Amino acid sequence: MITARIPSMFPPASDDASRVDSHWQLLLIVGAAVWLVVVTVALVAVVRRRRTAEHPPGDVPEARSGNGHLVVGFLGAVVPALIIIGVMTDSVLVLRDTAGTGDVADAATIVEVDGNQFWWEVRYPGHDVETANEIHIPTNQEVRVELTSSDVIHSFWVPQLSGKVDLVPGQTNVLTLDADEPGTYWGQCAEYCGIQHAWMRFVVVAHEPQEYAGWLDAQARPAASADQTDADADGPAADVGPVSEVAAGREIFMSSSCVYCHTIGGTEARGTLGPDLTHLASRQMIGAGVLPNDRESLARWIEHPQKVKPGNAMPGTDLDDDELDALITYLQSLE
Repeated sequence: MITARIPSMFPPASDDASRVDSHWQLLLIVGAAVWLVVVTVALVAVVRRRRTAEHPPGDVPEARSGNGHLVVGFLGAVVPALIIIGVMTDSVLVLRDTAGTGDVADAATIVEVDGNQFWWEVRYPGHDVETANEIHIPTNQEVRVELTSSDVIHSFWVPQLSGKVDLVPGQTNVLTLDADEPGTYWGQCAEYCGIQHAWMRFVVVAHEPQEYAGWLDAQARPAASADQTDADADGPAADVGPVSEVAAGREIFMSSSCVYCHTIGGTEARGTLGPDLTHLASRQMIGAGVLPNDRESLARWIEHPQKVKPGNAMPGTDLDDDELDALITYLQSLE
C-alpha cells in the first residue's frame, strides 16, 4: 500500500526526466553565478562609497578619465544577453527532446487519460481496460499517453518521468512516458482546476513487461459474481467475507444510485460519470490520492465524501452499519 507523498523530481527515472533535471541544474548554476556577481559588485560599490565619504570635500580625488565606463556598460549589456540566449536555447532543446509527439505506430503501448474534476480516467485502447487514478506501464518502453479533459484545463505531471502537459477540453495532447525501473511514481495535476486541485493525484506503476502483460490480462476480465468470489478458495478474494455478505453487498450496490455513476464489468452497473469500479480492490488509493484503499477509508468515503474531499461530485450514501459493512465487503471483493 502506498502512502501520501509529495511528488518529487528526484531522482529522475527516465530519459525525459533526466533531460529536464539537467536543464534545471543549468538554471541553478547560472542563476547562482549571476547572483554572486551582482552581490560582489554591490559590495564593491558600497565599500568605495564609504571610502569616498571619509574624505573631506576638498580632498576628493579627481575622477579618472578613460573608457572604463564604456567597457563596463558594454559587458553589462552583452554578457546578460549571451546568458539569456544560452538559457533560452537549452530550454527550446529540452522542449524538443521531451515533446513526445511521435507517430502512434511508433508506440507499442498507448494510454488515454481524461481529466475530470477531480480524478483521472485511464483507458487502454484495444484491451477493453479502464481504470482510475492509476496508470500502469511496462518498463524500458515508450508509452504514448494521449491527454484530454472533460471539463476544465488540467495539467498532467509525473516529475520523475516527464515534464508537464496540459489537458484541454476538445483537444488531444500527447506525452511520452518511459520508466527505466519498476516502481510507483507519483503524479499531480499541475494546473489549478478547482477547489480540490491539490487532491487530484495519481500514480504511475511501472512493471517488467511480462508482469505488465499479466496485469493487463487480469484487468480485462469482468468482475467476479458474488458466488464466484468466495466459493473459489484459491481466488485472490477468498478471505474477503462470507458469500452471503458479498451477495448482500452486491445487491445493495445494484439497488442504489451508485449504478448511475459507476461501472462494474459483468454486472448491470453501467454508469459513466464516476470511476470504473470493476477492479477497485486492486487499486492502491481512492479519491484520487486522498485516502488509502482500505476498509476504514472506504467507509469514510462512502458515508461522507464531501467531508473527505469537499467539492467532488459524489453524494453521500445513507446506509445503516450492516448495509455499509456488506457494501464494503462486496467492493473489496472486486480484485
